[in-house]
Amino acid sequence: MLLASVFAEDSKKAEIQRMLARVAGQKQPGVAVLVRKDGMTLIRVERGVRDLRSYAEINAETNFRLASCTKQFTAMAVMLLVHDGKLRYDEPLTEVFPEFPEYGRTITIRHLLNHTSGLPDYEDLMDKASAGKSPVWTESHQITDEEVFKLLQSEKRGKFSSGTHWAYSNSGYVVLGLIVARVSGQSFLEFLHERIFTTLKMDRSIAYVNGKNEVMDRAYGYSIGNGKILETDQSSTSATLGDGGIYSNLEDLAKWDEALSSHRLLSETEMQVAFVPVRLPDGSFPHWASGPGDTDPVSGRPISYGFGWFLDPYKDHPRMWHYGETVGFKSSIQRFTKDNLTVIVLTNRTDIDAIKLSEQIANLFLK
Repeated sequence: MLLASVFAEDSKKAEIQRMLARVAGQKQPGVAVLVRKDGMTLIRVERGVRDLRSYAEINAETNFRLASCTKQFTAMAVMLLVHDGKLRYDEPLTEVFPEFPEYGRTITIRHLLNHTSGLPDYEDLMDKASAGKSPVWTESHQITDEEVFKLLQSEKRGKFSSGTHWAYSNSGYVVLGLIVARVSGQSFLEFLHERIFTTLKMDRSIAYVNGKNEVMDRAYGYSIGNGKILETDQSSTSATLGDGGIYSNLEDLAKWDEALSSHRLLSETEMQVAFVPVRLPDGSFPHWASGPGDTDPVSGRPISYGFGWFLDPYKDHPRMWHYGETVGFKSSIQRFTKDNLTVIVLTNRTDIDAIKLSEQIANLFLK
């Protein structure tokens, strides 16, 4: 039986290697894959290089920008402050930030966590601020969390009354990062380092702030298209933190996965609130409202979302999952809770569909 199990594992690893060979060359920006089952790392496969300067090969310690997979860490930081008794899920935004405009009085921490706050999209506000003139923010002059907050303060109302609709909100998670800083008395990156990364020995993971820390073994992002490979590692929004600023790697994310399974940071009971899918006032699940040109992979679909996690099943297998997309990077973290299976895909190129790849890999293990 043991020999058969090893053979099956080797066969699946070989199939994953073939999958990766189809999407990335050995000397191109690439991809890293981790498969964990029943609390153990079964398979770890990497292909390609972390940058086209050194051509250093991607390995388990290579740090990729997680983009929106950051949101699960931001949500955990908020939940730790609730655990500490320093924050309440139903606490209004204006209790934390009395200087916020009137429309923040009905926005709660819970609304921010599950994307029902109605906060304006900060990228829309950036465009508004730059209308008719040169862009205020660029790749070399990036918008900060504090500047996002000021843009939100300049508005008189939200997109909709909080709790009445659902709209994926990077603004909400930037604000959550600022809330963590205000309530804890530490910077967001310091809080993450002390309460999550150090606790779990995720020694190479950081919330990156240019000039304050450095990303070890850093992968740089690339855009692939029309036969060209262009470095596109940074954009005007790459400096924001709570919505997408964490860099991490397979080795550390295995520890994160283990901590979620064993309830290292919060008890099972405390975590349950994160896994309650948000519903609209009429009891229905929301849909991702698609606007003109919306290319988001979840666009138009019914949404099951908790605190920093999508919660919809895959082929009737319950899961908690998230994906990330930003200039030069894509990521997917899929945790199939009843199957005790986790699949993680990290890429530093834009032409790999990290969600699809992670699901294809999961298909090798799901019965």
